[in-house]
Amino acid sequence: MLEALPNIGNAIAADLRAIGIETPEQLAQRDPLQTYYSLAEQMGPRHDPCVLYTLLAVQHYFNSDEKLPWWNFTDQGKRLLNSDDTQAPA
Repeated sequence: MLEALPNIGNAIAADLRAIGIETPEQLAQRDPLQTYYSLAEQMGPRHDPCVLYTLLAVQHYFNSDEKLPWWNFTDQGKRLLNSDDTQAPA
């Protein structure tokens, strides 16, 4: 259940399901930035960047089993968004 993951509430879980991610295992196999772009394609290109920070926090949890708040990943997320202009939706 996606909502069992740290930082994933009902709204983000519903958004993930809308793009075909139903389980934590499926989310663990996805790149956070590409998942963010997939969400933006589905829901509009001005998707809140905090969603990316949340996905980075979840990836950290998958890799380390350490639960950290999503805002700890703000700087990393901003760097990713600023450095990757190849996949951003128009």
